[in-house]
Amino acid sequence: MIRIVRKPTDTPGDDSTGMVIAALEERNADFTELDLSAVDPFSNEVSRDIIWVCGIRQDLVQFEVISALALSNRVVNSPSAIAACASKAQTTARMMQENVPTPATKFTASLDEVAAFLEKYGTAVYKPLYGYDGNGIFPFTEISELEEGPYYIQQYIANDRDYRVFVIDGTAVGAIMRTSDSFAHNIHQGGCGIALETIPPKMAEIASAAARAMKIDYCGVDLLDHHGSYTVLEVNGTPNWHCMTAPIPELLADYLIRENENMKNQDK
Repeated sequence: MIRIVRKPTDTPGDDSTGMVIAALEERNADFTELDLSAVDPFSNEVSRDIIWVCGIRQDLVQFEVISALALSNRVVNSPSAIAACASKAQTTARMMQENVPTPATKFTASLDEVAAFLEKYGTAVYKPLYGYDGNGIFPFTEISELEEGPYYIQQYIANDRDYRVFVIDGTAVGAIMRTSDSFAHNIHQGGCGIALETIPPKMAEIASAAARAMKIDYCGVDLLDHHGSYTVLEVNGTPNWHCMTAPIPELLADYLIRENENMKNQDK
């Protein structure tokens, strides 16, 4: 069976979970919603199922419950992948380990190291280690602009747009270009998304490589155009698909159904 954990930030006008549920209903799929607060993670009441985590609250309870359930269920996305995507330092480490293009980055508690980074690049971008929706990100040129560490900083790359590529099962299936009048182009920061009719091959290649590096079922990969290619800024483990014209809910529903069938075949 497919069990669904609703995204807690869904609203009637922006209901990612509901879109996929509608697609599952159209396909007569066997599914039910899963209330994490009503599950005993130390029992076997939920076992050998596909659990789709559309999103979880920013607390330890839901994450730990999902992590426990992952021991006897197939969780999409896995807790380890969601956690790695949530940490910008972990994401950068995986990009560098797999030689996926990403901006020069420093993660440190030392202002001296930050100063050395600034001396080399002139301008850097500060990002909260566990930030989301583009909150708290800003360019800076002086260490006096920073508060208490640790500091996750990246090379500043001048741009007037960025890109979000949606990847499912290693394949780039949809993309948007995001623009704004400010530094951050995130939709939640007032950015405007425009769907790409086709995904440039190099963009698709790098986004897929980023997803493989994170060992994740599906994700949103954020990129910048850089020297004629693309560089990965972040990988989102519980992504929205705002402004995309690609049928993401249907594609996710199809993927969950396939994974559910694979689980059934393994049990035979």
